[in-house]
Amino acid sequence: MKSIEELKAIREKALKEISIRDNDNKVRIVVGMATCGIAAGAKPVMNAFAEELSKRNINNVTVSMTGCIGLCRLEPVAEVIGADGEKTTYVKLDAEKARRIVAEHIVNQKPVIEYTIGAVEK
Repeated sequence: MKSIEELKAIREKALKEISIRDNDNKVRIVVGMATCGIAAGAKPVMNAFAEELSKRNINNVTVSMTGCIGLCRLEPVAEVIGADGEKTTYVKLDAEKARRIVAEHIVNQKPVIEYTIGAVEK
């Protein structure tokens, strides 16, 4: 890097790459896949989300993984993040619960309250 112009070019390139990964008007499902999540069964949960979305031909939702969400005792954990940025955290999941979340939360926009962190913590 020899000039401010080069730095600006690098910045512009990085911003474009980030915007490619942004999900404008898309819902995201993020599954905690740290060792605690994997040990608790997060892989089948992630697979169930992906399979159910594919089966229903839902293309405006992305499924991705992240590291530790910080709720190890409540694993497997997944967060559904709406296009508006609203986040719902689901805990103690399994494949069947993941399928129900797709059917009710993703398809019908009705979060499955009994699987959320607020319901479990009471």
